[in-house]
Amino acid sequence: MRTPRSPWQRQWSRRLTGILLATGSLLPAQREAPIPLQRLTGPIILDGLSDEPAWEAVAPFPMTMFQPTYQGTPTERTEIRVAYDDDYLYVAGRMFDSDPTGIVATSFKRDQFGLSEDWFGIILDTFDDNENALTFFTTPAGIRLDFTVSNDATGDNWANLSWNTFWDVAVTQNGDGWFAELRIPFSSLRFQDEADQVIMGLSTWRSIVRKNEFVSFPDVPPNWGFDGLFKPSQMQKVRLEGIAAGNPVYITPYGLGGVSQVPVLNAPGTAYELEGTPTGEVGLDLKYSLTSNLTLDLTVNTDFAQVEADDQQVNLTRFSLFFPEKRLFFQERASIFDFNWGLTDRLFYSRRIGLHEGQAVPIYGGLRMVGRLGEWDVGLMDMQTAPLKEKGSDTIILPSENFGVLRLRRQVINPYSYAGILLTSRLGTDGGYSRAYGLDGIFRLFGDDYLTVNWAQTFDSEQTQPDPILDHAMVRLNWERRKQDGVGYDLTLMRMGPEFNPGMGFNTRDNYTRLSGILSYGWLPGETSRIYRHRIRPIAIPFINNTTGKLESNLWGLIWNMETKAGSELEVWPRFTYDALTDTFFVSDDDQVYVPPGKIYRYYETVATYSTIPGKRLRGTFTLTVGRYYDGWRQSLAILPSWTISRYLNLRSFIEYNQVGFP
Repeated sequence: MRTPRSPWQRQWSRRLTGILLATGSLLPAQREAPIPLQRLTGPIILDGLSDEPAWEAVAPFPMTMFQPTYQGTPTERTEIRVAYDDDYLYVAGRMFDSDPTGIVATSFKRDQFGLSEDWFGIILDTFDDNENALTFFTTPAGIRLDFTVSNDATGDNWANLSWNTFWDVAVTQNGDGWFAELRIPFSSLRFQDEADQVIMGLSTWRSIVRKNEFVSFPDVPPNWGFDGLFKPSQMQKVRLEGIAAGNPVYITPYGLGGVSQVPVLNAPGTAYELEGTPTGEVGLDLKYSLTSNLTLDLTVNTDFAQVEADDQQVNLTRFSLFFPEKRLFFQERASIFDFNWGLTDRLFYSRRIGLHEGQAVPIYGGLRMVGRLGEWDVGLMDMQTAPLKEKGSDTIILPSENFGVLRLRRQVINPYSYAGILLTSRLGTDGGYSRAYGLDGIFRLFGDDYLTVNWAQTFDSEQTQPDPILDHAMVRLNWERRKQDGVGYDLTLMRMGPEFNPGMGFNTRDNYTRLSGILSYGWLPGETSRIYRHRIRPIAIPFINNTTGKLESNLWGLIWNMETKAGSELEVWPRFTYDALTDTFFVSDDDQVYVPPGKIYRYYETVATYSTIPGKRLRGTFTLTVGRYYDGWRQSLAILPSWTISRYLNLRSFIEYNQVGFP
């Protein structure tokens, strides 16, 4: 007979297992060995209830509490089943609740994502690449949330909420809780089959917002915080057999028409007469699945009129603002084209196509192909824009241009490492050009330690004579430990030459060398504490001017973050900035207020952010910034209040007040 373990032994066994999982010393066999998903044995009616005999034959997944107490006992019963037939993947969730009046749904808007309501859904690593995934979620109100995951849910921009695809959901609610069914066509998933089998990564979870409780399958350690629930590298491998995505064709034609009328004084000068000018546009978008893992998009006279507007931003820095891509044409597996070396800096930025200084540039047409060929992730794009003219004249502001991009990428060394190449070309009819190539790799060294290597070089028509290769190049080495618990770090060595100019990219600085470090230490206080997590991060980010060899700017400070088990969060960041301005920094849009160059500015400030409990009807986030600002001072208050009157009416606002003063 096996001797029962004491609570003390069980506790330390869980801790030891968590440590081994975090360092990569132990990989659960059940995650690495694919488990077969069950085929449905009968018809399914999509009504949310999942009470058909076909569902009863499917075993539910074993669920584990993720938070507020890792591996604690779930307070409510949750049954999640996944099955499939020839055309669809089905997901059924039975979210039982002992207090159905406490079930929270705050919106009917698609892709409205926040942790202020109950959620249920599934994440699929369809190519089993341990890095990218597709996400499908719903709430008790039956909304659809779908987005893509990239870079193993690491960093600040791993979720692309602008991606949408075709799928269905049905939700019902009664005295036992709320119940949902998701039906996802295989034609909406890109995957690779071998020997009539498809291997995917799968994870699923349910949240109860009033308790700040999450239960998940598979068991995911809390080492990476909430983002860990979306990490493809932590998913359970599953196997499907005998499925095919088919080759659907989606055609979207459009037509725009109108008349502009201008009052013009007639020849005698006695009256104004309306002169009308008709306008009209027609165009076409086509999407075709060449294979189950390769998609072709074609566009003619592209229309971006239905794109969601950018969020308004207040800029009190001397660097350009970055706005994410929201146009649907560029969303399919957009992460294939990622080649980044900072928060926003990148070698390819799709908003360079069809936009110029806030103005829309007409696009004659183009094509885009993304997917996988064998072991390679492939991205190909070519688009032609029309010349941009001044309104009311024939003066050309921007010539007609051709934009070309080629991306190749594949796994190397181990299932968590990648290497690739990116080529870009921007050619104008006036003879101007900008070309670039980049080589990059992400290598998992051990456990959560990753090494990222980037090399890129640019060439343009303004280059009049050969320069040293490093003048037109960018090189970066980054070593990071991707975890929030225990000791973590993010160390970067980077150099960017003075002539490096990615004509199809986004760059905030140039001509610098950066040697920066971010250390971190996080811990979970334990089951008896009201605090869920503490995390401390000292940071130092210096930039050295390559020409002068002197320090150009530096940011250092200490960030302390605390989350409660109820869901509220507090972050305090005292920081010091060193800035040797070489150019005039205009603070106001009218250029009447500016900071003069030729001086070294040193100033301190403190930023504090507090977020209330997300499950409350009235909630919000408050950010206060107080301190010096160059040779002056500033105080800033940003408030994001939200009031849920009902699931049919939710009031949100964003208020920001900045007071800046100078001698």
